[in-house]
Amino acid sequence: MRDYQLAGLNWLIRLYENGINGILADEMGLGKTLQTISLLGYLHEFRGITGPHMVVAPKSTLGNWMKEIQRFCPVLRAVKFLGNPEERNHIRENLLAPGKFDVCVTSFEMAIKEKTALRRFSWRYIIIDEAHRIKNENSLLSKTMRLFSTNYRLLITGTPLQNNLHELWSLLNFLLPEIFSSAETFDEWFQISGENDQHEVVQQLHKVLRPFLLRRLKSDVEKGLPPKKETILKVGMSEMQKQYYRALLQKDLEVINAGGERKRLLNIAMQLRKCCNHPYLFQGAEPGPPYTTGDHLIENAGKMVLLDKLLPKLKARDSRVLIFSQMTRLLDILEDYLMYRGYQYCRIDGNTGGDDRDASIEAFNKPGSEKFIFLLSTRAGGLGINLATADIVVLYDSDWNPQVDLQAQDRAHRIGQKKEVQVFRFCTEYTIEEKVIERAYKKLALDALVIQQGRLAEQKAVNKDELLQMVRFGAEMVFSSKDSTITDEDIDRIIARGEEATAQLDAKMKKFTEDAIKFKMDDTAELYDFDDDKEEDKPDFKKLVSDNWIEPPRRERKRNYSESEYFKQALRQGAPAKPREPRIPRMPNLHDFQFFNTQRLNELYEKEVKYLVLLEGEPWRSGKAAAL
Repeated sequence: MRDYQLAGLNWLIRLYENGINGILADEMGLGKTLQTISLLGYLHEFRGITGPHMVVAPKSTLGNWMKEIQRFCPVLRAVKFLGNPEERNHIRENLLAPGKFDVCVTSFEMAIKEKTALRRFSWRYIIIDEAHRIKNENSLLSKTMRLFSTNYRLLITGTPLQNNLHELWSLLNFLLPEIFSSAETFDEWFQISGENDQHEVVQQLHKVLRPFLLRRLKSDVEKGLPPKKETILKVGMSEMQKQYYRALLQKDLEVINAGGERKRLLNIAMQLRKCCNHPYLFQGAEPGPPYTTGDHLIENAGKMVLLDKLLPKLKARDSRVLIFSQMTRLLDILEDYLMYRGYQYCRIDGNTGGDDRDASIEAFNKPGSEKFIFLLSTRAGGLGINLATADIVVLYDSDWNPQVDLQAQDRAHRIGQKKEVQVFRFCTEYTIEEKVIERAYKKLALDALVIQQGRLAEQKAVNKDELLQMVRFGAEMVFSSKDSTITDEDIDRIIARGEEATAQLDAKMKKFTEDAIKFKMDDTAELYDFDDDKEEDKPDFKKLVSDNWIEPPRRERKRNYSESEYFKQALRQGAPAKPREPRIPRMPNLHDFQFFNTQRLNELYEKEVKYLVLLEGEPWRSGKAAAL
């Protein structure tokens, strides 16, 4: 263990000795899992406490938890409580019994489904990984976790406390319900007023958190970790992409020009982002049938042209690449491309089973592996996976929440990394993507202020005005020409241009941060309202479209994945309820004897009776018929 990990272990031991629950909030990639397992190992070896303990974590990380327990503390008997009803029943009856295990590792979903079985135990430690999942005290998960009986609770999260005071209270209430029992009282402690300036509020906040929360950053403790460098690579659109982009703007002209409901604007934004990724995401765009893999897969999307230039350069210098996208359909297209170019790869998305996930990670990380690329969906592959054998991260598209992209980058930028990690963020020039990325950078800058300045004002979800600005951005460039804007630039020149653009954006964000630090928060101000283009003249979209009208191509409107699920983070709301499926009729309980031949049984019975009558006579029949 490294020095700071030993310090973290000692901090956890002190919490245990003083009977205090806590939050281990080290930055992603600093070994929070190892420190936690070491605590359980210490209790087992030096205190004679064998448990039982329960670890509740995202489903995608359970395999890693089991592997790390076996690697670092094999004396602990760990059980993974996961599977279909039959498998879970087997685990309950044979493995999840008092005295047969030390640690139960299960997922959030299983903790809810199997709460009855898990409530039978009096847990020594309940450990929650990715603990920001319980920041809403009214969620089903949060309510369920409060039902379990335990001596100690430990929360693990690499995501800073960055939203509002109420969510912070929810975490502290889970840890110490007797002390932090009232949210109203907690809010009063940190209320910003004339008598309570910002500095005093920050000091109060730090006093409250210091006994319960430990957070270290890579830049502070892991001096030997190679740096991480991010570069935004901008690329033009193909002729087909422009055609679809224009058609999408023309189709929803009234909504874009006059402004509409946020949900409608989010749908337009989704369609435009699909177009930026690859036009083949639209039904009917790919030539065929028959569907064949060829250069058209590359030439019809600017990002694919860029990727096709970038990968040979990375392959030549023995780099290994992680490619992240939010769209699983795009991963399908990337798979076709990789097979066409002959690159060996692995893939993980939300539909990958636990065993397949672990096998893919092992195949990629093993010494001498010939796997060059790992395809991952940003949400499913961005948590709890160690892929430090890769040194290149390609963000094919950017998430609305920049923390999700940071988690994806830290799959490679973590302990064990020996090379500088380069992050290439793809962006289609003069489109909605430029504004999405700029908003993400601003959001990260404000997130840093939230921690440094103690400004826990609630973050704003993307609003209607921001969406309108994003959708409208670059429309004039799209309508000005129907030709492809993809250039024949050398990849080295593209990277150099990307570094210049990234430096300019960083400088812009630095100024933005300085302005935000000077910001005076009052009752009406909104820290997250950063529309910096309000004074720009907005183009007349009706005139713009009428001057450049084309007949939009007919296409079958087919949703390839749930848009409401994709944008629920931006909207901060749950997906609409699914229609109920018809109730399956309940089958009666059937026994084997009900399928026997009744007629034959009656014949045998009569023969048996006659035989007994012959042996013992009629008195037997009358006297023992009831017994028979």
